[in-house]
Amino acid sequence: MKRRKIQAGEKIAVRMTARDRTLLLDHAFSDPEYAERLRPAPSGRGLVGDYSLDDLEDILGYIAAEANHTKDKKLRRELDALYDRLSQIQQDYDDGNWNDSAI
Repeated sequence: MKRRKIQAGEKIAVRMTARDRTLLLDHAFSDPEYAERLRPAPSGRGLVGDYSLDDLEDILGYIAAEANHTKDKKLRRELDALYDRLSQIQQDYDDGNWNDSAI
């Protein structure tokens, strides 16, 4: 898979839905600063936030922790789906710190 090269620390625009935001705020974020970055998308559909690959790594960790500890099956499915989507976005980029052996 060919990843787009970006600079270390460079932020990428990540689209989310209102439900994604609710999941992150109510169940996964330990750092509300990440949620504060979400704003209405220019298209008027959904939300967008600017995150570095390190930010995404943190967010993915919060999501995984909550998904692994919840007893609510529906919530777990939603968190797992969000994790998969954000993980794919993260894997689409390379900031020079990517470890190919980790995938």
